[in-house]
Amino acid sequence: MAQPENDKLIDFVEKMPAFPKSVQRVLQLTSDINAPAKEIVRVIECDPIMTIKILKAINSSFYGLPKKISSIQRAVVHLGLNTIKNLALGVAAMGMLNNKNRAGFNTDDFLLHSLTTAAVSRMLAARLGLPLSECSDCFVAGLLHDFGKVVLAEFMPVEFRAVLEKSKQRNMPLNLAELEFIGFDHAQAGKILAEKWELSALLVDAIANHHNTGNSDNPMRDCLFAANQISKHMQSGDGGNAVIEPFPDFIDTRFGMSFTALIDALGDLELIRTEARSLIAP
Repeated sequence: MAQPENDKLIDFVEKMPAFPKSVQRVLQLTSDINAPAKEIVRVIECDPIMTIKILKAINSSFYGLPKKISSIQRAVVHLGLNTIKNLALGVAAMGMLNNKNRAGFNTDDFLLHSLTTAAVSRMLAARLGLPLSECSDCFVAGLLHDFGKVVLAEFMPVEFRAVLEKSKQRNMPLNLAELEFIGFDHAQAGKILAEKWELSALLVDAIANHHNTGNSDNPMRDCLFAANQISKHMQSGDGGNAVIEPFPDFIDTRFGMSFTALIDALGDLELIRTEARSLIAP
């Protein structure tokens, strides 16, 4: 039997604003394994804003592709249909944020943190030698990992504002403050959103467990956990949680080095911050 808190979260998620019709159609088409790729491409390309934002992300330094990609059709050839679907979802989700939410949650800072986490997560996936499609999914995981906070800011603004303040006052991880004062956290809300959006099981797991320091066999989850801490260390944006969680031993083992050594190994991360800002710009 579902817990009351879970029922409440499901209800909140169901009330979230609908995606644009183009994204709804992409979701509908990609749920059918027999749907022709050219039809999915056509739907995306008929939405010029989405097309521009997807191509902007793909052609940024985040992806490091050797040649510029000028069409969604070429993007599908290079990155795969599932990657483009996930990027369409990510772009659409960015547009769901309400800048005037009553929780006082700064959405520009939130997006900058999310995009920075996405870029670092992809870099870490590449360091692990994951396939290009999985590196792209790590980017999407970083982009969407905190979207449960959007649910809380939208439907529990008073409570979420209080939790943000408590977390800051106590220097307490936000998810722990949420569990203490609300009864569930943004990762649980994010999991329900990810399932509603029909993301892959590994993506759902990464989003649901991005604060879980228990050992896992999902490298995407590990890339996301590490990227989230590195993004906070960079102070690139603000997801409402400034507490940097220490790397557990298995994360050190996964990357073969400590938190500080991994940051040094990634080199100059300022370009990531600059690229993230450019993606937020209209």
